[in-house]
Amino acid sequence: MRDAVYSAVGQLVGEGHRDTMTIPQVAERAGVNPTSIYRRWGGIEALLEEVAVSALSQGEPLPDTGTIAGDLRAWAEIIAEDIQRPQRLTYLRALAYSREGLVASCPCWDLRVGQAAAITGRARERDERVPAVRQVLDHVIAPLYHHAVFGLIGGREYAMTLVDDLLAMSR
Repeated sequence: MRDAVYSAVGQLVGEGHRDTMTIPQVAERAGVNPTSIYRRWGGIEALLEEVAVSALSQGEPLPDTGTIAGDLRAWAEIIAEDIQRPQRLTYLRALAYSREGLVASCPCWDLRVGQAAAITGRARERDERVPAVRQVLDHVIAPLYHHAVFGLIGGREYAMTLVDDLLAMSR
Protein backbone atom coordinates (compact mmCIF):
# COMPACT_ATOMS: atom_id res chain seq x y z
CA MET A 1 0.00 0.00 0.00
CA ARG A 2 2.81 2.42 0.88
CA ASP A 3 4.38 2.15 -2.58
CA ALA A 4 1.02 2.70 -4.29
CA VAL A 5 0.33 5.76 -2.14
CA TYR A 6 3.85 7.17 -2.71
CA SER A 7 3.42 6.66 -6.45
CA ALA A 8 0.01 8.35 -6.40
CA VAL A 9 1.40 11.36 -4.54
CA GLY A 10 4.28 11.59 -7.02
CA GLN A 11 1.89 11.47 -9.96
CA LEU A 12 -0.43 14.09 -8.49
CA VAL A 13 2.45 16.41 -7.61
CA GLY A 14 3.90 15.91 -11.09
CA GLU A 15 0.54 16.84 -12.62
CA GLY A 16 0.47 20.11 -10.69
CA HIS A 17 -1.94 19.11 -7.91
CA ARG A 18 0.43 19.74 -5.02
CA ASP A 19 -1.53 22.75 -3.77
CA THR A 20 -4.93 21.08 -4.01
CA MET A 21 -4.11 17.44 -3.29
CA THR A 22 -6.47 15.63 -0.94
CA ILE A 23 -6.39 12.25 0.76
CA PRO A 24 -9.41 11.04 -1.29
CA GLN A 25 -7.57 11.96 -4.52
CA VAL A 26 -4.49 10.07 -3.41
CA ALA A 27 -6.58 7.08 -2.32
CA GLU A 28 -8.42 6.93 -5.65
CA ARG A 29 -5.19 7.15 -7.62
CA ALA A 30 -3.51 4.53 -5.41
CA GLY A 31 -6.50 2.19 -5.45
CA VAL A 32 -6.81 2.11 -1.66
CA ASN A 33 -9.43 3.15 0.85
CA PRO A 34 -9.04 6.75 2.12
CA THR A 35 -9.52 5.45 5.66
CA SER A 36 -6.31 3.43 5.32
CA ILE A 37 -4.39 6.58 4.42
CA TYR A 38 -5.95 8.61 7.24
CA ARG A 39 -5.18 5.81 9.71
CA ARG A 40 -1.53 5.58 8.67
CA TRP A 41 -0.66 9.23 7.97
CA GLY A 42 -3.41 11.27 9.60
CA GLY A 43 -3.49 13.98 6.97
CA ILE A 44 -2.07 15.27 3.72
CA GLU A 45 0.75 17.24 5.41
CA ALA A 46 2.17 14.16 7.14
CA LEU A 47 1.84 12.13 3.93
CA LEU A 48 3.59 14.76 1.81
CA GLU A 49 6.34 15.03 4.38
CA GLU A 50 7.00 11.29 4.42
CA VAL A 51 6.97 11.06 0.64
CA ALA A 52 9.32 14.04 0.39
CA VAL A 53 11.75 12.54 2.89
CA SER A 54 11.70 9.26 1.01
CA ALA A 55 12.20 10.96 -2.35
CA LEU A 56 14.94 13.25 -1.08
CA SER A 57 16.96 10.51 0.58
CA GLN A 58 16.92 7.79 -2.06
CA GLY A 59 20.20 6.89 -3.65
CA GLU A 60 22.19 9.48 -1.77
CA PRO A 61 25.44 7.96 -0.50
CA LEU A 62 27.20 9.58 2.42
CA PRO A 63 30.69 10.46 1.14
CA ASP A 64 33.83 9.32 2.93
CA THR A 65 36.80 10.96 1.20
CA GLY A 66 39.13 10.87 4.19
CA THR A 67 38.95 14.58 5.06
CA ILE A 68 36.27 16.86 6.45
CA ALA A 69 36.77 19.26 3.55
CA GLY A 70 36.40 16.51 0.97
CA ASP A 71 33.39 14.98 2.71
CA LEU A 72 31.58 18.30 3.06
CA ARG A 73 32.29 19.28 -0.54
CA ALA A 74 31.12 15.93 -1.89
CA TRP A 75 28.02 15.88 0.33
CA ALA A 76 27.06 19.48 -0.51
CA GLU A 77 27.49 18.76 -4.21
CA ILE A 78 25.27 15.67 -4.00
CA ILE A 79 22.57 17.62 -2.19
CA ALA A 80 22.81 20.70 -4.42
CA GLU A 81 22.50 18.67 -7.60
CA ASP A 82 19.78 16.40 -6.23
CA ILE A 83 17.46 19.10 -4.90
CA GLN A 84 17.64 20.97 -8.20
CA ARG A 85 16.17 17.99 -10.07
CA PRO A 86 12.60 18.88 -11.12
CA GLN A 87 10.90 16.04 -9.21
CA ARG A 88 12.88 16.68 -6.03
CA LEU A 89 12.23 20.40 -6.29
CA THR A 90 8.51 19.76 -6.69
CA TYR A 91 8.49 17.62 -3.53
CA LEU A 92 10.42 20.25 -1.58
CA ARG A 93 8.07 23.01 -2.61
CA ALA A 94 5.04 20.84 -1.89
CA LEU A 95 6.39 20.07 1.56
CA ALA A 96 7.07 23.74 2.27
CA TYR A 97 3.62 24.71 0.98
CA SER A 98 1.83 22.11 3.09
CA ARG A 99 3.30 23.46 6.35
CA GLU A 100 1.10 25.59 8.54
CA GLY A 101 2.88 27.46 11.29
CA LEU A 102 6.09 26.50 13.02
CA VAL A 103 6.96 22.88 13.74
CA ALA A 104 9.30 21.38 16.31
CA SER A 105 10.86 18.92 13.91
CA CYS A 106 11.00 17.96 10.26
CA PRO A 107 12.00 14.52 9.00
CA CYS A 108 13.89 16.04 6.04
CA TRP A 109 15.94 18.18 8.41
CA ASP A 110 16.36 15.34 10.91
CA LEU A 111 17.84 13.22 8.11
CA ARG A 112 20.37 15.96 7.33
CA VAL A 113 21.22 16.37 11.02
CA GLY A 114 22.10 12.67 11.21
CA GLN A 115 24.20 12.85 8.07
CA ALA A 116 26.07 15.94 9.25
CA ALA A 117 26.71 14.27 12.60
CA ALA A 118 28.13 11.19 10.85
CA ILE A 119 30.43 13.27 8.64
CA THR A 120 31.70 15.45 11.49
CA GLY A 121 32.01 12.44 13.81
CA ARG A 122 34.28 10.61 11.37
CA ALA A 123 36.41 13.72 10.97
CA ARG A 124 36.66 14.13 14.74
CA GLU A 125 37.87 10.51 14.98
CA ARG A 126 40.61 11.43 12.46
CA ASP A 127 41.58 14.31 14.78
CA GLU A 128 40.60 16.96 12.26
CA ARG A 129 39.38 20.40 13.22
CA VAL A 130 35.62 20.06 12.76
CA PRO A 131 32.78 22.57 12.58
CA ALA A 132 29.77 21.89 14.80
CA VAL A 133 26.85 20.01 13.25
CA ARG A 134 24.71 23.13 13.62
CA GLN A 135 27.29 25.19 11.72
CA VAL A 136 27.25 22.68 8.86
CA LEU A 137 23.46 22.81 8.74
CA ASP A 138 23.12 26.58 9.13
CA HIS A 139 25.92 27.59 6.76
CA VAL A 140 25.77 24.91 4.06
CA ILE A 141 22.60 22.83 4.04
CA ALA A 142 19.98 25.46 4.93
CA PRO A 143 21.16 27.91 2.24
CA LEU A 144 21.08 25.13 -0.38
CA TYR A 145 17.46 24.33 0.46
CA HIS A 146 16.53 28.00 0.68
CA HIS A 147 17.90 28.67 -2.78
CA ALA A 148 16.16 25.60 -4.21
CA VAL A 149 12.74 26.31 -2.71
CA PHE A 150 12.77 29.99 -3.70
CA GLY A 151 14.18 29.44 -7.18
CA LEU A 152 17.45 31.23 -6.53
CA ILE A 153 20.65 30.25 -8.29
CA GLY A 154 22.28 27.37 -6.48
CA GLY A 155 24.06 24.32 -7.78
CA ARG A 156 27.59 23.01 -7.42
CA GLU A 157 29.49 26.32 -7.47
CA TYR A 158 27.26 27.81 -4.81
CA ALA A 159 27.61 24.67 -2.68
CA MET A 160 31.41 24.81 -2.90
CA THR A 161 31.39 28.48 -1.88
CA LEU A 162 29.26 27.64 1.16
CA VAL A 163 31.61 24.83 2.21
CA ASP A 164 34.69 27.01 1.71
CA ASP A 165 33.11 29.75 3.83
CA LEU A 166 32.27 27.25 6.58
CA LEU A 167 35.76 25.80 6.60
CA ALA A 168 37.27 29.31 6.76
CA MET A 169 35.08 30.08 9.80
CA SER A 170 36.19 26.84 11.48
CA ARG A 171 39.92 27.52 11.33
